[in-house]
Amino acid sequence: MSSSIDFTLNGQSVSVTCRPDTTVLEWLRGDALLRGTKEGCAEGDCGACSVLVKRKSACDEETKFQAANSCIMLMGQLEGAALITVEGLAQSAPDGHVVQQRMAENGSSQCGFCTPGIVASLAGLLDQNNAPEDSDIHDALAGNLCRCTGYRPIVEAALSAAQGSNISLPEITLEAAKTVVGAEDESVFHLPKTLAELLELKTKHTDAVLLAGGTDMSLDVAHARARWERVICTRDVQELQGVDIAQETLRIGGGVSWQTALPVLQKHWPSFATLVRRFGSTQIRSMGTLAGNLATASPIGDGAPALIALGASLTLASKSGQREVALEDFFIDYRQCDLAPDEVIEAITIPLPKPQQEFRAYKISKRYDQDISTVCGAFSLTVANDTVSAARIAYGGMAATPVRCHEAEAAIKGCAMDEATLSAAKMAIEASFQPMSDMRGSAAYRAMVASKLMERLFADLSGEAVEVMSL
Repeated sequence: MSSSIDFTLNGQSVSVTCRPDTTVLEWLRGDALLRGTKEGCAEGDCGACSVLVKRKSACDEETKFQAANSCIMLMGQLEGAALITVEGLAQSAPDGHVVQQRMAENGSSQCGFCTPGIVASLAGLLDQNNAPEDSDIHDALAGNLCRCTGYRPIVEAALSAAQGSNISLPEITLEAAKTVVGAEDESVFHLPKTLAELLELKTKHTDAVLLAGGTDMSLDVAHARARWERVICTRDVQELQGVDIAQETLRIGGGVSWQTALPVLQKHWPSFATLVRRFGSTQIRSMGTLAGNLATASPIGDGAPALIALGASLTLASKSGQREVALEDFFIDYRQCDLAPDEVIEAITIPLPKPQQEFRAYKISKRYDQDISTVCGAFSLTVANDTVSAARIAYGGMAATPVRCHEAEAAIKGCAMDEATLSAAKMAIEASFQPMSDMRGSAAYRAMVASKLMERLFADLSGEAVEVMSL
């Protein structure tokens, strides 16, 4: 069995025969001879590899073009999609896309290495928002590093481009994706359409790589040059899509990307949305999923502490049926979680906020945007008449897994929001953890930060202004 990968490249339908576990960047710069897209970090962090991707949702609705990192995207993920590179943008008008024109006119590029990725990110932004504000532009550029020019002239070019013509990207009608591509003697990439098909494949191929966005797992391919004989991709499974509110809970499907979930997180938990924007650039958010972030079981994954503090639970599905697991019980040990080989995360369920409930998530890292946490703290408190009636507190970066801090919760429940309660809570935190030292911070620093985050919470809830950028 051998099946080509069919997609649209810069407006033209193509049929490509290659290993589906090849990175898109490797194929572009090699077989396609489209070398405007650059390789910088090879881990989805610098943005030099950014391209634009459009795909049908699992509900058969076409999305807008979104920026994505081609260095950690696999060719199998392009099946049925549309891809535009910087060369395609240059062909969109006689003088190139309006972003390219304004970048050139405004002197917004020096060495030029990062420029193709910046152009792709800004073109994707303008395709979705033709009147962006400064904050929108900075958010779109958070995943693109520029060490020569600096961002002021780039932002100026973006604002100018928004006032020009040729903002829209070409209209492309997408064909339905096949359910399998690749070759049995090399690499097979499955794209099941239903949960039943997915679970059948998981039962039959328990050793296959289960891939959602691949923003973490695909580093094995990009960095270590791993080769995957069989991949099961959750992208097209309809039952794993959808963001639904019912019975005072929010249910997020296991295939939902952070970008899709972001508006509803912003509506109900603005602090959570701020955290999401910090740990995932537009490129990462358009690919990575909440379920994938949790399934990696990383002790420094920022989604887990926030969701634990919010009381989230998981629906795990297999051919044998479903089971519900509280997220705080899902993590067993370092990089180990309570997920059987034939199971998938079907959904994440979060209780909606109740009156007088306050939620805050704080992340401490060496760089404000797109950096791995040293410590992440998440706090959900119900405060009435200056007294804490309920509390859930969780930390990342303080143990082998994301963990709930019951001792700190007990120290503040039923108490007034005063200095004595704060002192008791900080003592409880200090007694609860024995963090490790590594390149991101010493054990003593982590312990101090975890305690200081409780101090920040009390200041925040009292109405005291807290300077976010200093953290």
